[in-house]
Amino acid sequence: MAIAITDATFEEIVLKSDKPVLVDFWAAWCGPCRMVGPVIEELATEYAGKAVVGKVDVDANQEFAAKYGIRNIPTVLTFKNGEVVNKQVGVAPKQTYAESLDAHL
Repeated sequence: MAIAITDATFEEIVLKSDKPVLVDFWAAWCGPCRMVGPVIEELATEYAGKAVVGKVDVDANQEFAAKYGIRNIPTVLTFKNGEVVNKQVGVAPKQTYAESLDAHL
C-alpha cells in the first residue's frame, strides 16, 4: 500500500530515503487523481523493498506541494537522493511511472 506522506513526514520519507521515491500529489475531489490512485497502489506493491511509493493529499499538506510548484493534480514526482529526477503531470499509463522508478533503481 502507498504510504500517506504529510508535511511532517515528507523530509524523512522522501528526502532522506536511500531508495527512489515516487510521490503522487493528489486530492480527494480530483477525478483524474482517482484514476491514478489504483495504479499508484499497484506500484507500491510491485516495488515493495526496492522503492518507496507514497501519496500527498495537497489539501491537507500544502507545504511541499508549494515547494515543488505543484499547480495541477495529479502530479507524480520521482525523487532520488532527495532530488526530483522526474515529473509527470496528469494521468499517464502505469508503464510511465514504472519506467521512472526503473531508471533510478
